Amino acid sequence: MTRLSSLTAGARRAPLLRASVKQIKHFSSSSRYCDYADTLPNLKIGAHTRVLFQGFTESLAWGTKIVGGVKPGVEGEHLRLPVFPSVKAAQDRAKPDASAIYVPGNQTAKAIEEAIEAEIPLVVAVAEHVPLHDILRLHSILKTQSKTRLVGANCPGIISAIGKCRIGFQPLPCFAPGNIGIVAKSGTLSYETVASTTRAGLGQSLCISMGGDLLAGTNFVDALKIFEEDPDTEGIMLVGEIGGTAEMDAAEWITDYYRRTANPKPIMALVGGRQAPPGRIMGHAGAWTAPGDPGPEEKYKALERAGAVMVNHPEKFGEGMKTLLSGRSSSLGSGKRGLHTMRRATPQSRRVSLQKTQARTLYIKQFQALDILKENVIFVNEGAQSASDLFLSLTIDRTALSPTLIASSSAGFELSSSVRIPFAYTTEQFSAQNPLIEAAAGRLQLPASAQEKLAELVQALWQIFKEKEAFVLEVRANYASETLEVRGARFGFDDAAFRSSGRQEDVHKLRNVAEEVPEEVEAEKGGIVYVKLEGEGSIGTLVNGAGLAMNTVDALSIHGGHCANFLDTGGKATSETVKSSFRIITSDSRVKAIFVNIFGGLTRCDMIAEGIIMAFRDLNMSVPVVVRLRGTNEESGQKMISESGLPLHAFDSFEDAAKKVISLAQGGQ
Repeated sequence: MTRLSSLTAGARRAPLLRASVKQIKHFSSSSRYCDYADTLPNLKIGAHTRVLFQGFTESLAWGTKIVGGVKPGVEGEHLRLPVFPSVKAAQDRAKPDASAIYVPGNQTAKAIEEAIEAEIPLVVAVAEHVPLHDILRLHSILKTQSKTRLVGANCPGIISAIGKCRIGFQPLPCFAPGNIGIVAKSGTLSYETVASTTRAGLGQSLCISMGGDLLAGTNFVDALKIFEEDPDTEGIMLVGEIGGTAEMDAAEWITDYYRRTANPKPIMALVGGRQAPPGRIMGHAGAWTAPGDPGPEEKYKALERAGAVMVNHPEKFGEGMKTLLSGRSSSLGSGKRGLHTMRRATPQSRRVSLQKTQARTLYIKQFQALDILKENVIFVNEGAQSASDLFLSLTIDRTALSPTLIASSSAGFELSSSVRIPFAYTTEQFSAQNPLIEAAAGRLQLPASAQEKLAELVQALWQIFKEKEAFVLEVRANYASETLEVRGARFGFDDAAFRSSGRQEDVHKLRNVAEEVPEEVEAEKGGIVYVKLEGEGSIGTLVNGAGLAMNTVDALSIHGGHCANFLDTGGKATSETVKSSFRIITSDSRVKAIFVNIFGGLTRCDMIAEGIIMAFRDLNMSVPVVVRLRGTNEESGQKMISESGLPLHAFDSFEDAAKKVISLAQGGQ
């Protein structure tokens, strides 16, 4: 098997600064050389894959070879399969190739660590709301070993349609064995993509979910490398969105791939969130733009320049790929046996400034951030911005999978005036002689005498970052008269640490919901993510899934519509969530029509249709609603909407539905 080359962190990043090896927990004792990139082949699941479920209650349908489950301290049987008291015991007796982790977010890190320690080749974690600092710690462990590959967290998993192996919770009726490899950040957008290829008669070979969190165990480039080598994969689809640089890294890989390959596999792509307000958190924990991140248009153009064929809606993937494949000599029928059925063989970036308002629920006010700095013995002298100010940001590097320090002479963190320095999560102290401090001081043109003060500030930020579980700490400072004083600050903290694990309550109490958008606060109570959009929006949107919700706003805008909101029901669309969503949407007087775009995966479309009808009646709504239902039992659901006798309009095609809702919003029929 070809050994795949490791990922680079990107030409614009300084080398990752590592702590002493003795500070990092190691798990792979069977090999002296450890490189996480060596685990890439573990993604090639199929009929041969023996799966261990850590917290499983799923059925054995579809042919997945589940060898057992784990319940700590308990040994027995469930669904005629063994239940092991630990992952180590399962590894010793069942020899699983993969482990599916279905435990809640606050238990996920512990379960992953146990699987790494047992050297399970592939670990798939599906839970969302995994605390960010738990994942940072796990990645510091993953980098020290070469046995275990992680997919997730916050993803539907990985599935081989050819090999009939599902490790996750993907809606099986959408899948069909075929020749298209799909990698996506968004679950619902990936299901739409899968359904499109199934409808086009192409089917899928392997589908890998990158997930919507800040830090992904497997990224786009990892998946692209697998698809390149996979004889079952004839075409490739990539589904990205705002946040991070994974799409830019993928564009670089695609450019190189097309340059060095005589008959390359066609690649198509989509980028969700092109209409997202700058700086907003759009449903997924990772769907926000950090300092130094490219914007969605930059990602779109980079992929397009690289040679990927871009679409604005996943519905267009299937027929588009059929056209591309017809122009390429196919290896289908060549007699090659794919890995999925074999037995197992032994641009200029948009910046976010300090002054940009964001809607993360745990962004605190400047005076609160400054108070925290004072508690950490940092000199604060709040004041207006001046030309001599310098800027520091301690945040997350999504490619290096580690913390990073950004030092800049510009409030906008422009590329030409900034340096980005990833470092190990296990780092303890920053001295004036630390290479990170020296690099930052050099970028900021500080004299050698100032490095001690800079080290003290960075050390304080790092202590706050770890102890309070922050995801971004930004400060504006000034060095004059041998003194480094902080004049402004903006701090954001991980809400998952509080929501799923009950940590950081003192930070969470700093939030003042009275100053937030009332509709957004109300939606949050029901587990709904609602973002009120500015402007002349007349179309309310109701969608299940953050990626699909972003793309819905994008696609309606391309068709000439003006959306009043982004709304993600959280992956489900029960009658209660639909009712709550309708209530919130109609509280906006601008809304003249509502567009419901639902992909019924594990939840059937007929059940969703019943929920929509009940909610519409209970609220005595008069605003016309266009409903596009796709997925499981879509025809039954569409029929129920059409025959309801209510001002509900059912559609299968997104194009037709978009035209109808835009017409209704403009006063048409």
